[in-house]
Amino acid sequence: MGKALTQTRGNRKRSHLRTNKPQFKFPLHTALRMRHPRCMPKLRDIVAFCDERTRRAEIKDFGGAYNGLQLENNGEVTKIGAAVDAGQLPFQAAVAAQVDFLICHHGLFWSPPVPLTDIRYEKVKTAMDGNLAVYGAHLPLDCHPEIGNNALLAQALGLECVGSFVPYEGNDIATIAAAPAGGRRELAEKLKALFPNTYQGIEYGSEQPTRIGILTGSGQSAVSELQAQGLDTLITGELRQHHFNMAQELGLNLYPCGHYATEVFGVKALAAEVAEKFGLDWKFIEQPCLL
Repeated sequence: MGKALTQTRGNRKRSHLRTNKPQFKFPLHTALRMRHPRCMPKLRDIVAFCDERTRRAEIKDFGGAYNGLQLENNGEVTKIGAAVDAGQLPFQAAVAAQVDFLICHHGLFWSPPVPLTDIRYEKVKTAMDGNLAVYGAHLPLDCHPEIGNNALLAQALGLECVGSFVPYEGNDIATIAAAPAGGRRELAEKLKALFPNTYQGIEYGSEQPTRIGILTGSGQSAVSELQAQGLDTLITGELRQHHFNMAQELGLNLYPCGHYATEVFGVKALAAEVAEKFGLDWKFIEQPCLL
């Protein structure tokens, strides 16, 4: 690498002295990666880091879900992306932003094998034509104590995590946090500020809860377990209509604030850590989803 760099500088020595302008249009470390592909982080190294950081091997997901590398690229990575969903529009936006490693919370695979036809073909073709590797992390990025959606949502609200519940295959997938001193009113105000477009409040529980449950995304599995944990308040992404009646009958505070909106935290955190670890830029691929 040093020899090649010396040759490059030598070839441009006169021009550089004459114009007194920087040799590269990009930061030096970026220019070196562009001129010397061996300097680019390898896909396998980034995947290994993500697997270890998310504890992928330790977290069993729902049937049909697959976590980890779901689609590979040419083996090198120059820019990290994060998206909640592995969809056609996020793929197009990622390719347009020159992302070649995209971390998704909702990955490509959720059901038994299906033929790659129609939109499924177009989606995969978009990624492959754009040299876009796709990495999925579902439950590993929900329950992680540091970069998980639950933990980071609690942090964004200024709440301390004090426990967990909703066991699934050996791991708890929901978090328990200490309630704010101002009780239900303060909690609602914080949620409205954090989720201005998707906040909903169904308030039939205590005005002064001491602890609250947090389960981002779909919160159905947590509602029935609240009382067993001594909880009457839950922050989640989405619920079903019958949970409104359950809130009335059981005396619960339920805050469904959007499946998408409550699950942007984990992919952002993992993308930021990967980018820092490997000296790359990263970008969050935003989608206008209010569900």
